[in-house]
Amino acid sequence: MELEAHVHDTIRDIPESEWNALDGVSEAPFLTWTWFDALERTGCVGEAAGWLPHHITLRAEGALLAAAPAYLKDNSEGEFVFDHGWASASHQIGAPYYPKLVVAVPFTPATTPRLLVRRPEDRPALLPVLAETLRKLVARSRISSAHVLFPTEDEAAALSDAAMAHRCGVQFQFENEGYQTFDDFLARFNAKRRHQIRREMRESTRQGLSIDTLRGAEITPEIVDAMFGFYVSTVEKFAWGRQYLNRAFFEEIAARLRGGGAQGGVEIVLAREGKRPIAGALNLAGPTTLYGRYWGASEERPFLHFNVCYYHPVEDCIARGLRRFEPGAGGSHKLVRGFAPSVTHSAHHIAHPRLDAAVREFLARERAAVRAKTADRSVAFR
Repeated sequence: MELEAHVHDTIRDIPESEWNALDGVSEAPFLTWTWFDALERTGCVGEAAGWLPHHITLRAEGALLAAAPAYLKDNSEGEFVFDHGWASASHQIGAPYYPKLVVAVPFTPATTPRLLVRRPEDRPALLPVLAETLRKLVARSRISSAHVLFPTEDEAAALSDAAMAHRCGVQFQFENEGYQTFDDFLARFNAKRRHQIRREMRESTRQGLSIDTLRGAEITPEIVDAMFGFYVSTVEKFAWGRQYLNRAFFEEIAARLRGGGAQGGVEIVLAREGKRPIAGALNLAGPTTLYGRYWGASEERPFLHFNVCYYHPVEDCIARGLRRFEPGAGGSHKLVRGFAPSVTHSAHHIAHPRLDAAVREFLARERAAVRAKTADRSVAFR
């Protein structure tokens, strides 16, 4: 069967029904056609943002077999797989690093399939096709490189077998070990750590705060407005903060991906003093995994961040029987709260031979360090 690869400069070139029927899309709201469409319609991706849609489809006799969200980029912002050092080295040897091609979900460092396929059994055979397609696009467009960010471990291994360089990183995630209650989870800790967590959780009650997860129709325009304000407050708090998303995007996804119940979708954990919202976290729920995305607060309160972003979602995951909670990138402080070190993956094709050799040598050392760091997951409960 002859495969044809196509590149699309907008998700709207690909029928929504075709995209959403692909295996992998149902794992998370941010893989749906609606999510990518909302990013484009609200200007969060596009030329001004430095994320030009370059979505890849593989077809045979007109039928869609696979697709991958992809973007042509003139920067490394919003990726969370940091390659600024590679860009610097590339420029030093006289080879411009930008633009480059990334297969990724913008601003979302979460592990899910990156090659969406019509039939799951076809994914192993189609991943080498994706790798070869990326190499051809790099050569044809005369760009520096192509990068597949946050694929599954199996995808990363297959892309590595197809001659792409394999990178590993670390996140801290909650794995549901069959807990029936939050107390079952706490029982994993030593007595000192259990006491600390319970004390931090009691602080919200002592301050008269309520913390609830809002879904579906509970996410009103007023709640969306408050959540966007919290998001902006976090961006403005840090010198390295970047406001990748705008109010229109928050409104779009809240209206179009509100989900609820077993459907999953957009969820907002809201902390209120009386009726007044003071903090919130926007999360995305799939059928087995909760993904923490954006957090903020209008005022500082002791342990408020931990309760809104960690303890309440973990309780909720246990109650719903979800297998995993990915609270986002960074944050070794999560370790003492029961989030175990987990390996993340990416795959890279770099056209310049000298830069490729240097990167591969670096990645070999980095992978060994990551594996050593994540070998003992029980460290999260000591």
